[in-house]
Amino acid sequence: MKKFLEEFKAFALKGNMIDLAVGMIIGSAFTSIVNSLVNDIFMPILSLLTGKIDFTNMFIALDGKSYATVEEAGSVALIKYGSFITQAINFILMAMVVFIVVKQLNRLSQLGKKHEEPAAPAAPTEKECPYCRTKIHIAAVRCPHCTSLLEDEAVKEAGV
Repeated sequence: MKKFLEEFKAFALKGNMIDLAVGMIIGSAFTSIVNSLVNDIFMPILSLLTGKIDFTNMFIALDGKSYATVEEAGSVALIKYGSFITQAINFILMAMVVFIVVKQLNRLSQLGKKHEEPAAPAAPTEKECPYCRTKIHIAAVRCPHCTSLLEDEAVKEAGV
């Protein structure tokens, strides 16, 4: 049991788990902000554009009768397509807000990268054998694959 608890502690306290927990908390806070944006700002504007249609009271009663509101229908089985439309609009708007935020964050991270000096290319560590065309170490004087003597080339490259 002690080993199990130690393994669980190591798993739970890994950096990835902490990052995930922080991401979930921020995500839920972000969700409430976007829901408020949709419900309190966009939906009233949308209802003005659509002639003040109240999506929450758009439904079909499955008992065949007509009701003015969901509350009036009570416990009757309902197909609440207005609620579905609201949730679909919420999803689209939330996806757009997330897209805009991520796009701006990427733009900001690219601005930071423009000021960094580009890294110098690394010196080559391999060369190609002129006889068998395999890759060999840069300092090799004999090809380990075809056993050709490359000493002349090593001397030429060294400038001696």
